[in-house]
Amino acid sequence: MDKIKRLLEKEVLKRNSKNELTLDRPDPLLVATKYKDEYIALICALFAYGNVNQIIKFLHSLNFKLLNENDDKIRDGLQNHYYRFQKSEDIIQFFITLKTLKQKYVLEDIFYQGYKIKQDVTDGLKEVISLIYDINTYRSRGYEFLIGKIPGKKISSPYKRWNMYLRWMVREDNIDLGLWKKIDKKDLLIPLDTHTFKISQKIGLLKRKTYDFKAVMELTKALRFFDANDPVKYDFAIYRIGQEKLLD
Repeated sequence: MDKIKRLLEKEVLKRNSKNELTLDRPDPLLVATKYKDEYIALICALFAYGNVNQIIKFLHSLNFKLLNENDDKIRDGLQNHYYRFQKSEDIIQFFITLKTLKQKYVLEDIFYQGYKIKQDVTDGLKEVISLIYDINTYRSRGYEFLIGKIPGKKISSPYKRWNMYLRWMVREDNIDLGLWKKIDKKDLLIPLDTHTFKISQKIGLLKRKTYDFKAVMELTKALRFFDANDPVKYDFAIYRIGQEKLLD
């Protein structure tokens, strides 16, 4: 385990650089960093599935100023936009939902209401996702895929995109934004994607064979052994190791 920790610590130092976020080294955080806004960052995180170059291309096509406009202008501005499972109406309704939320709420405050009781990030996510669904009655397969299910007593989803968003918001370095100040980074969970899942298995940090929430908890626990105060600091490094096929 010492050898693995040395490898990861080396990669963390190497990756903690603005040079990791360029068009040549694409990541959705590249777009979120430009705006430093919790609502725009949420859009960037929730659309972060699929090919990374296509994600960046789509995010660059969005006019985030629409979050401050009325419903008609949002509809006009997004009527020709679509992304994988999301049709134009899904994206329009998502912007309308976030616009309505932004007028009334600070996302960090909503999240904190659930989180503060047990310092459990899934309780915070339950508050945020529940409110998103309460704000707008619109439903479709694409819309619900984008937002995700409300966490219940039994959680199976890894909540990769949401946990990535929390990493961006809570951690602060040359990569992550650190816009939220009420949440302790020690409580964050690993944003488990296919790269981190496979690499973590390969280097012996993860034994579970199923890509699910139990795998998230197992890997987060292993990383807390390396750094109990900031286990998710290793996420971006592990992701890049997998993305760049450094261990193949």
